[in-house]
Amino acid sequence: MKKYFFLNGMPRAGNTLLASILNQNPDIKTTANSLTMGLIKKANDLKSLSNLNKDKDTEIFLNFPDHNSLDNVIKNIIPNYYKDWNCKYIIDRSPVGLQGNLELMQKYLGQPIKVIVLMRKIEDVLSSFLKVLKNVKGTDEEKVKNLMRVNGPIHNAVLSTQNLENKNIAHFIEYTDLINNPKKVINGIYKFLDIPKYNHRFINLEQFNINGVKYEEDIKLHTIKTDKLYMTHHKPLPDNILKSIKR
Repeated sequence: MKKYFFLNGMPRAGNTLLASILNQNPDIKTTANSLTMGLIKKANDLKSLSNLNKDKDTEIFLNFPDHNSLDNVIKNIIPNYYKDWNCKYIIDRSPVGLQGNLELMQKYLGQPIKVIVLMRKIEDVLSSFLKVLKNVKGTDEEKVKNLMRVNGPIHNAVLSTQNLENKNIAHFIEYTDLINNPKKVINGIYKFLDIPKYNHRFINLEQFNINGVKYEEDIKLHTIKTDKLYMTHHKPLPDNILKSIKR
């Protein structure tokens, strides 16, 4: 039986890089941004009498509320999604730490929850985004406002990581440590997950892919530098943006 773990952290904090390194181990598959949490939430929403966005499926369920059968579906979403993935360990990249998501996983996963959490300063996250988005239409102020929006990628990442603080189910990693001391970081992950170690390499990396599937994107948000690990330095954020993100 496969074991399932989670990767949940700040964007632009080395998630794809870490996944590419861990996936050198044939026993591990660390995923791209995952659909599974969203599928579980949608299925669970059918059970909620307080669901404000009732659709035909919700009405059908509420007319005949077979909770046990729906629970069976939810419990098997993750095992069925990864059924054909040939490995022992799945590290699912999803915002499992968000309030509500964590409770769903505790209810339905059927295994102890362990979450790898990648951390990076918001200023550095935004600087990295702005560099990647430099050819996208709009001012830097507009881009930052969009990135920092409620329920946006940074907002949810911050809430998710905060909810995982002081919990023994989470293993926090700083982006700078991943770049500067990757062997120590990887060994720490294996110890946290309590799985056998693997001799990873940190040069001549491969772009992220799983089962022959790669990211399809015009903006290279998930393209990594493959020759070796090194810190990328970005322009400091201007004062007006720094002030806006501190409000």
